[in-house]
Amino acid sequence: MRNIAMRLRFDGGAYHGWQFQLNAVTVQETIEKALSETCGENIRVTGCSRTDAGVHALDYVMNFKSNTRIPAEKLPYALNYRLGGDISALEAWDAPENFNARFSAKGKRYIYLIHNAPHSDPFLRQYSWHYPYDLNFENMREAAKHFIGTHDFKGFMACGGQQKTTVRTIRVCSAEKIPDLKDVIKVTVEADAFLYNMVRIITGTLIYVGCGKIDKDDISEIIKSGDRKRGGVTAPPQGLFLKKVYL
Repeated sequence: MRNIAMRLRFDGGAYHGWQFQLNAVTVQETIEKALSETCGENIRVTGCSRTDAGVHALDYVMNFKSNTRIPAEKLPYALNYRLGGDISALEAWDAPENFNARFSAKGKRYIYLIHNAPHSDPFLRQYSWHYPYDLNFENMREAAKHFIGTHDFKGFMACGGQQKTTVRTIRVCSAEKIPDLKDVIKVTVEADAFLYNMVRIITGTLIYVGCGKIDKDDISEIIKSGDRKRGGVTAPPQGLFLKKVYL
C-alpha cells in the first residue's frame, strides 16, 4: 500500500469548505470521487487543514493510501482530467508510511486580501473583502506587529473551535500594499498552527484599527485579555487564501 502525498490549488467559492459534509458539496468529497475513479478503488484523503466555506488555497497538501500503479508524477494529470477548473492537482509524490498531511505540517502561511476602495471591482469581489471606508494603513501595519510571538490567542478564535490548547506561535504578521493591485491591502499571517477563524478575526481586528475603533497600541492588551468581544469582526471568507504549508 502506497502513501501518496499531493499538493492542490483550489477556488473555494463553490464549496462548503474542505471537510466532508452530508448535505453540502466540499473539496474533500470532490477530490475523493475523482481519485476513486482514477485509481479504481475507494479512496479517502487526509487534508492539512479544514478550510471554511468560500476560503481558497494556493498550496494545499493532502495524502491518501492506494494500491494504484500510476506513477506519482503522472497522478496530477490523471486527476485533473476528472476535476473541474476550480480544483487543480499541482504535484504528487510517494511519501513515507508515517506521513500525515495534518500532523506532519510544521506551519502554515495565510494571506488575506482587502479591497479598500469606494466602489467594488467585479474581478476582485470573489477574492477579497471590499471595504469602502477610509483606513489608516500605517496604523494597521504597526498593529500587525503586536501579534508576532507566542501567545494565548483564545480571544481570536470563533465559537466551535475544539483545539486542546489555544497557545500559538505567530512567526509573521504583516499588512502591506500590493503595487500591481491598486487599493488592495494584503495581510499575511504565518504560524505553527491556527485556531478556528483566527486569521479572519486578526484581519477584522486590523480593520478596526484602520478605521479607529481600536487603538494600534492596544493589541497586546487585547490578546492578553482573551476576550473575543474586544477584537474586531470576523472578516468574510472570500478574501482568505492558504498560501503555503510547511512540511
